[in-house]
Amino acid sequence: MTRASSDPRALLPLSASAFHILLALSEDDRHGYSIAKEVDATTHGEVRLGPGTLYRLIKEMVADGWIAEVEKRDSEDPRRRYYRLTPWGRKIASAEAARLDELVRLARSRHLLQPQAG
Repeated sequence: MTRASSDPRALLPLSASAFHILLALSEDDRHGYSIAKEVDATTHGEVRLGPGTLYRLIKEMVADGWIAEVEKRDSEDPRRRYYRLTPWGRKIASAEAARLDELVRLARSRHLLQPQAG
């Protein structure tokens, strides 16, 4: 996961694990275990991030500037490290969401999904 260019689409497609980590950080700062719990909850257990995968991806995303470690004290466990989505990471997550949205539109046009109610 390197910052190949200033166009986030050059980094797509993202792995499901990477995209879910970015989604988990899109609204709030979180520590690693909280990220894993959020991903598990929002995917109803379909995506489970083991510690090896989670912390490897976090390390890569920090190095590539997608997320940043933030200073935050946790009264339960002061050793916890918190992470925040960076503006670059938000652009990458938005580009992936747009890519997936286009795939869903295509699937609907080919009658693989029901038209969206509304």
